[in-house]
Amino acid sequence: MNLSSFVCTAAALALALPVGGFAEQPQATPFKNGEVLRYEVVWPSGLSLGEAEFRANSNQKGWELKAEISASLPNFEVLDQYEASADWNLCSQQLKRDSLHGSKQTHEEVVFDQKEQRATRESLGGGGVSEFSVPPCVRDGLTYLYALRRDLAAGRIPPPDDLNFGAMYGVVVTYAESRDVAVQGENREADRILVDLNGPQSSHHFEIFFGKDDARTPLLIKVPFSLGVFSLKLVE
Repeated sequence: MNLSSFVCTAAALALALPVGGFAEQPQATPFKNGEVLRYEVVWPSGLSLGEAEFRANSNQKGWELKAEISASLPNFEVLDQYEASADWNLCSQQLKRDSLHGSKQTHEEVVFDQKEQRATRESLGGGGVSEFSVPPCVRDGLTYLYALRRDLAAGRIPPPDDLNFGAMYGVVVTYAESRDVAVQGENREADRILVDLNGPQSSHHFEIFFGKDDARTPLLIKVPFSLGVFSLKLVE
């Protein structure tokens, strides 16, 4: 699991889960159509390892979200690519994930049937197909990050919930404190948000610093990888 698994994300529910149906009209979001966020991937020592990019685009049905993380260490490469589609309420419709962590590769697609509360996961390249039940308005890790921004912009900390990233993970979001974060040499005020994920075989802890601007931009994301905690620092 990485930021985008969070997302790899890497962030919460927007205006709570819907009851009895899903939104058909655009809802206000702090992020805008065409938003691009770029980050520097930094090793704990301060060494720059690579870059990450997040994109959000709207269409007639909802949102298309993309994330890519690329980082290199001696004898170890990280390359994550995610494509998520969601409706206007940021309920997941589909997630495609391609990841490379050293010698470990993952290629999969998850299709969500929100009406039937079912999802189908296919491991591309002959890994098989599985079907499982999901809660109402389930979100994948990448979509969850954008939903969290919308919730924070509304002044809300979401209740414990479940998200999907191949498997189901319980997620708990906690407000920690307000502090300044350095972005390109300039201090910007941010809220430090703690995210705890608990899955069937693993648990993960993330820290995300959301700016107090109208967009609730993630300024700094601390992501656990097998080699240590990487930081994604916003580049403007």
